[in-house]
Amino acid sequence: MWAPTLRFHGGEFWLICTYILNGATLEDTGDGTQGVLFRTKDVRSDEAWSDPLIFYPNKIDPDIFFEDGRAWIAQQGIILQELDLETGGLSQPPIQLWNGTGGNWPEGPHIYKKDGYYYLMIAEGGTGGRHAVTIARSENLLGPYESNENNPILTNRQTDAYFQRVGHGDIFDDVDGNWWIIVHASRSGPEVRIHPMGRESVLAPVTWEEGEWPVVTNVSGRMDVWPLPEETRDVPGNGPFNGDPDEFVFEASSVMPKHFLHHRVPAEGMFSFSDHGLEIVPSRSNLTGVTHTNDLALKGQRGISFVGRRQTQTIFHFTVDVDASSASRVNEEAGISIFLAQENHADIGVVYLKPCGKDAGLHLRFRAHGKDAPPSVTMALPAGWIEAGPISLHIWTEEPENFHLGASVGDGNVVKLGSVSSHLVSRLDSAQSGTFIGALLGAFATCNGAGEGDDCPEGFVGRFPRWRYDPIAQYIDADEFVEV
Repeated sequence: MWAPTLRFHGGEFWLICTYILNGATLEDTGDGTQGVLFRTKDVRSDEAWSDPLIFYPNKIDPDIFFEDGRAWIAQQGIILQELDLETGGLSQPPIQLWNGTGGNWPEGPHIYKKDGYYYLMIAEGGTGGRHAVTIARSENLLGPYESNENNPILTNRQTDAYFQRVGHGDIFDDVDGNWWIIVHASRSGPEVRIHPMGRESVLAPVTWEEGEWPVVTNVSGRMDVWPLPEETRDVPGNGPFNGDPDEFVFEASSVMPKHFLHHRVPAEGMFSFSDHGLEIVPSRSNLTGVTHTNDLALKGQRGISFVGRRQTQTIFHFTVDVDASSASRVNEEAGISIFLAQENHADIGVVYLKPCGKDAGLHLRFRAHGKDAPPSVTMALPAGWIEAGPISLHIWTEEPENFHLGASVGDGNVVKLGSVSSHLVSRLDSAQSGTFIGALLGAFATCNGAGEGDDCPEGFVGRFPRWRYDPIAQYIDADEFVEV
């Protein structure tokens, strides 16, 4: 799902976005792209959301604009089509609204009607270091649109700002009439090399006088902003607050936390809870998978036994207790990972191995995948660890540039097995779109290619009784952080 936009109209919330079917081809569009539109009167209820209205857009990044009983879809390009809310049909041919100011990839359009004008705000410059927000306006929805002579109205390109890749904005006003923009940005500095949390959502104040162009405050770690509401946790809804710590002791009555995510759609029954904790049935594919094969299970395209949560602070400590005692075959493994995509991740696991000339048994293994990944490190599980238990696996940061991976018995001293540059999970070593997002911290189980079909040999299940994520500090500039 790419570029969701939420609007409120006619007493309902409308959520529109693009569904990209990578590797698929749709007869209607020929490029594997669907538009989906959901609606609800209660955004906090999973059951209240409608089934999607499917439509087949010409481009990505649809925005929905309502006027006089009609719904219009603006898309990358920048083009406009009317949407039939009953059938999903789109008017043809698309109407060309604006080409932007000359930056590549004009996309992410949003239309606002204010003071007799239709304002058309878009993203330009791609999603990297030249990302920017530009705007035009017209007295007619269908144009012609006049470009703001002060474009771009927001960008940090060609600056030494810590927050980079700033763009793809959406403007809204609060209950006090103050205007804001929400945009993508990465904590990376001008090198745009270290940004494992990917493109985050950043809020900045906007001044928008009657009949004038909006004036946007540049994004930085410290900004003068409009008055914010008093902080409170007494709000409707359920689930954790963004940035909160995790402290889970999983048991049979547990349910999957709402902020946990999967990479690819998991197979049915892959995750469950018992008195032993979170139980993960291993996948044949490990977190990397096998590229040169027609076996979809080995590629990881039949589900990967991994569940994680986003890294939400620059400095953190992630710890998961693991029980891999049911492992009895070579390469059966349970562990944790800092994971961007199958091409880019670093893992530490408890794995059953039989080294040459030695007895088979459980080992600790650190390994990473991606450009410039360090060599793997394997060591026999120290004597007494199983009996003393539980075995705790750790991923942590001490500064923005590196992740460290290690293991301990419970809360004892951590044995560090390896470290990786944060750059490993800030870029993607393929042509896919992993750099749009940030890294996940999570748990996995795999038989590393054994078995057949979609299934590993029976008998091994990875068990994870306890899961902790401790936020420590957030960097807001290259040499400034705030403690959490």
